[in-house]
Amino acid sequence: MPPHPKKKHTRARQGGRAAHHFRTAPGLSKCPRCGAASMPHRICKECGYYNGRPIFEAPADPSEPAAETR
Repeated sequence: MPPHPKKKHTRARQGGRAAHHFRTAPGLSKCPRCGAASMPHRICKECGYYNGRPIFEAPADPSEPAAETR
């Protein structure tokens, strides 16, 4: 037979344990190239650079729709 709890744990003990399970806001850093907020160790979504190197080309104007290619 598997072991069973010998005594009931109170709601205060349950709540105290669960008090550490909250979500934290992500730590954002500033892109040195464009100044936009981005997550550390990730490619900047605004300019497409990481560690001073271009990774992908960012769109010239986000209001213009991208040209469709077939």
